[in-house]
Amino acid sequence: MQKVNARDVGYLKDALALAKKARGQTFPNPMVGAVIVKNGRIVGRGYHHKVGAPHAEINALKAAAGKARDATLYLNLEPCSHWGKTPPCVDAIIRAKIKRVVCCMRDPNPQVSGAGIRHLRRANIEVSIGGCSAEAEALNESFLFFHRNRRPFVAIKFAASLDGKIATHSGDSRWITNERARAYARALRSEYQAILVGINTVLRDDPHLGVRIKGRPDPLRIILDSTLKIPLKSKVLRDTNVLVFTTKRADKVKYKKLTAAGIEVVTCAGVSVPVRTVLKELTRCGIVSVFVEGGGATLGNFVDSGFVDKAYVFQSPIIVGGEKAISAIGGRGVDSVRNALRLTRILHKTFGDNTLISGYLKR
Repeated sequence: MQKVNARDVGYLKDALALAKKARGQTFPNPMVGAVIVKNGRIVGRGYHHKVGAPHAEINALKAAAGKARDATLYLNLEPCSHWGKTPPCVDAIIRAKIKRVVCCMRDPNPQVSGAGIRHLRRANIEVSIGGCSAEAEALNESFLFFHRNRRPFVAIKFAASLDGKIATHSGDSRWITNERARAYARALRSEYQAILVGINTVLRDDPHLGVRIKGRPDPLRIILDSTLKIPLKSKVLRDTNVLVFTTKRADKVKYKKLTAAGIEVVTCAGVSVPVRTVLKELTRCGIVSVFVEGGGATLGNFVDSGFVDKAYVFQSPIIVGGEKAISAIGGRGVDSVRNALRLTRILHKTFGDNTLISGYLKR
């Protein structure tokens, strides 16, 4: 097997750059880019534009227009070998008489998981794996996490004052952070397949929860509402791209109105909506990532449950004060500082006098 060399790495970076063009468009599939090289010249490029559309390999082969024979195909992820909304890409690669395939990494999806590579090798196509693996991991972290851990990747986000408050004692929260920080936070929503809030956030703020970026689809809106207090004219109910979790304590009349409007409502056992039950249902639905925006009680439930993988913490240089002001993270919390959750792989970003600290929960 030929090892991945410096020239290969350059083409793999081209494939990664192509894949990034579909950011937020391919859920629950990964972002994939493809580059076809023959005699040191790129003869085809392509990427997976959106779910249900042709995959990156197919688009690159089409762009190559018959020049792919004996060429090398570069990908950021192992080509698929199974039928989904589109046919297996490995079959098209074999038909095109590609000589060599170079990919950054294997696909952990059980439907692929090395089968694509084995299929190609059985057809006497040379396959090299490696190069830009860290970049490939970062690009599709939610997709990879979902298939390795069999649950959605969970990120939490909140904006707080220097003393950790997300609202005053009267409930006022507009605005903790400046417009630049808020715009960046809205854009983050497009990185995730679903966005989740508790009913108190809906009642207090009537949020839109959309991306509001032209050409980018809104994530699925998930509302945790144990008794169905949600007003039927809430902005989050503007269409059926919403999933409501409730309990048997739910308002029966409102339940019928919501379901009659085409909104899916999941009823949980017990008096509250458990985080574990939510994630189990989302896994069943194939939701690979969830962006949890609040409020404090909902964020606290996720933190207490241990199902948080990444955090985005926006901070404004203000002090709110007050024992009854709303804290960013509610719930039980830890019993000692030594047991506090710690972020790793931390990144800092500034928006004027506002800051963002993001990182991954240390396991």
